[in-house]
Amino acid sequence: MSWSSRKRGPRTDPDDSAHRVSGKGTLPTADEELLRTLYAEHAGALFHYVLRLTSGDRQWAEDVVQETLLRAWQHPAAFDPARGPARAWLCTVARHLVIDAHRARMARPAEAGGEVLERAAEQKPGEDEIEKALQSWAVADAVRSLSPDHRVVLLETYYRGRTMAEAARVLGIPLGTVKSRTYYALHALRLALQERGIEP
Repeated sequence: MSWSSRKRGPRTDPDDSAHRVSGKGTLPTADEELLRTLYAEHAGALFHYVLRLTSGDRQWAEDVVQETLLRAWQHPAAFDPARGPARAWLCTVARHLVIDAHRARMARPAEAGGEVLERAAEQKPGEDEIEKALQSWAVADAVRSLSPDHRVVLLETYYRGRTMAEAARVLGIPLGTVKSRTYYALHALRLALQERGIEP
């Protein structure tokens, strides 16, 4: 069952979420419509993106998606087309929320002795490592969103380091086809990364 069709009471109800943020019993029609539009257009895709960032933790992912969409509702200026795609902004906000949650979890004292806490402090990843890990997951997710033909040419030419001619021989397709597919694959990948809040 998809995230958008799951019923979890007030947590996934856009009207209820907006009421809690505004502190009012009734929302102006424009605000209510904005929140409904955010959920309809972005909630499903955003959930699947965040689910990978949270290592499959559905509850955490739902919390992040809800908070992201509520922040977007509170800052409608972020949806100015001149500033880029709305989903790219949403993905950036979601990624930062996950990073903040990681930091909070690392800072929270554990119920353990001093020696255990010292070892944990020595082993915990730094903020740069977390950012790099989340970004690498986002890149992998963007690559998975490409068509099979585009994925395979990038795999051969970039990840396996083959020349265009070598990739053509391995894949059994003309050199010209490899060149054109690589061009369009990189263009599609650039767009996919931007949608996830990453500038190539």
